[in-house]
Amino acid sequence: MGKGFPRRSLFQLAGAAALLRSRIASAQQPPAAPGQPPAGGRGRGPGGFFAMGGNPEPFPELDRRTTVALTQGDDRRKNVYNALMTVDKDLQPKLKTRKYVVIKPNFVSTENQLAANHVDAVRGILDYLSERFHGPVVIAESSAGDTMRAFENFKFNALPAEYKKKQVQLIDLNREAKFERIAVLDKDLHIVPMRLAARLVDPEAFVISSAMLKTHNAVVATLSVKNMVIGTPLHSAPGDAQAWHDKQKYHAGPHQMNYNMAITAARLRPHWGVAVIDGYEGMEGNGPSEGTPVPSRIALASTDFFAADRVGLETMGIPAYAVGYLQYASQLGLGQYDLAKIDVLGSKPETVKRTYRLHDQVDQQLKWLRELPTA
Repeated sequence: MGKGFPRRSLFQLAGAAALLRSRIASAQQPPAAPGQPPAGGRGRGPGGFFAMGGNPEPFPELDRRTTVALTQGDDRRKNVYNALMTVDKDLQPKLKTRKYVVIKPNFVSTENQLAANHVDAVRGILDYLSERFHGPVVIAESSAGDTMRAFENFKFNALPAEYKKKQVQLIDLNREAKFERIAVLDKDLHIVPMRLAARLVDPEAFVISSAMLKTHNAVVATLSVKNMVIGTPLHSAPGDAQAWHDKQKYHAGPHQMNYNMAITAARLRPHWGVAVIDGYEGMEGNGPSEGTPVPSRIALASTDFFAADRVGLETMGIPAYAVGYLQYASQLGLGQYDLAKIDVLGSKPETVKRTYRLHDQVDQQLKWLRELPTA
């Protein structure tokens, strides 16, 4: 079980919360009377934005409700299967329109099982698909290392024989080397190109994020959204004469990284099918690859990846405001991040909550909440 936050982390989180509250309060000033300029501004400019010198209107809240399944038990595979069955009616309309399924696991490590997707979690997904979907299934990842080695080390190579009717294929997206480009920001706020795996933005694919509950060394926590966002950029395949690594472009500073992740999520979200988070054994401390286990014994599923992550954070005892890329994505209206508007089916977050110890350098990660220094 988690040991709670280090004292310094608690002070940092409390300070960050106060800063965020002050920003929200300033953004939510009463609107001006009709025909009058807003306080501190000079009226509205083209496109509905305030003119130079004014304050922008706050982003509108997302009103629609969404559903997250939360299951608990002593069988990882059944937990995942039961979570998917709980939201089955949400999945079927889109699942029926797609030609094939892509399961995107999390292989941040190709050696450490605690840091990587467990094959039994994927078996739970395949059990569900075997009953509900008649097309083929691809398990595809762009690991920071050698994806094919991860498939071998974590026993994924057994799956094609176990699920012959699903025509399961194991694909290294780095070797497949098909991509489209988007633009992100570097440390100097200049735009740079990023290569995203084409298969994960294929309109014919139903994309499943098979994620985990883990703390993180740069953005506080990693769940279903980050599994997709950082797993989609490519790097050179093993043996290529010229080495390159687009995932590294995200590490451009705490503000830029969280923003880059949010805009990448905006590009990927139309192709997302369902988030599945295996919390049977989470990772606390120095995640995403060097932390220690937490026996949470849960699984989550939702068609709204941001809602799934929001409930996941609740089960980890991590304040929602601390995770920058999810805050930015929420402001962009990409998903429901307000717990009051999320219907949790199954176990309740407070009954399964384990307070995860954060990374030793969490205070550095929270710099995204501070103002950028000026020259």
